[in-house]
Amino acid sequence: MDLHLLVDNLTNPALLFFFLGLLAVQFKSDLEIPGTSSKFISIYLLFSIGFKGGQELSHSDLDLEVFLSLLFGIFLAVAVPIYTYFILRRKLSVENAGAIAASYGSVSAVTFITAINFLEIEQMAFGGHMVAVMALMEAPSIIVGVSLISIFSTEKKTKLPMSSVIKHSVLNGSVVLILGSLVIGFIANEKQAAGIAPFTTDIFKGFLAIFLLDMGIASGKKLQAFFKNGWFTVFFAIIIPLINGVLVAYLSRLVTANESNQFLFSILGASASYIAVPAAMRLVVPKANPSLYIPMALAVTFPVNITIGMPLYLYVIQNF
Repeated sequence: MDLHLLVDNLTNPALLFFFLGLLAVQFKSDLEIPGTSSKFISIYLLFSIGFKGGQELSHSDLDLEVFLSLLFGIFLAVAVPIYTYFILRRKLSVENAGAIAASYGSVSAVTFITAINFLEIEQMAFGGHMVAVMALMEAPSIIVGVSLISIFSTEKKTKLPMSSVIKHSVLNGSVVLILGSLVIGFIANEKQAAGIAPFTTDIFKGFLAIFLLDMGIASGKKLQAFFKNGWFTVFFAIIIPLINGVLVAYLSRLVTANESNQFLFSILGASASYIAVPAAMRLVVPKANPSLYIPMALAVTFPVNITIGMPLYLYVIQNF
């Protein structure tokens, strides 16, 4: 791996604040970000990246690459849960395997946002349509995960309300916000949009740093209890995302020649949802254990992707 990519990533202030959050928990500090502030920052990050993506998309041609990229994203959201489900079923119940598979087929908006920050550090431009790809990958993975549970469940009397699943997936707050912001950014008057640029652009990295500090604290609190569940889920949460990221780095060349877009596809393929999917699973699959699928995505896969994964995927894209 190119050493400068790894150094650039590990010395990124936002990422260092994530480690500060982890350390604060280990040293039993009372450091915390108020829940209302954390929610506002997450709303801001989704709004900002959606709006900027819409602005970029307004200057792009809606060509075959955009259409293929959207289809490729949906393909990943369907394929990843299916193949990971059968790996997980070797050790876990139908419900837990389905919930975890859905998490890994879905995406982490925060990982995606951190990846965009990484691209900005490397001064690499990406297509605005990639924001739409990310948003479209939420719902299919949830539907596939729930369908797998329904098909393979031994409790045939259990009926999962698929209409509720679809509604919850499509109308999930993060999906509505980022798609809505994308549309607004696309149709907004360019001169008037420039008026809010200090809010959407200039303070973005500062808010990201505080949010990653909060993610570090949240991850640190879940790590100790998670490791008590055994090593299978730990290895899965480390190895499968790296395999997915590297594999998608290769496959994405079939739909785009842009290295930045290939990199974002690898992040989408490697990341795991710890917000949208858990919310859906609590609703329709209460037997699935949230102490498994939430820490796997948040406390293991998320830090692996933002430390090792991002420079690894970019190195693969640029050198192989």
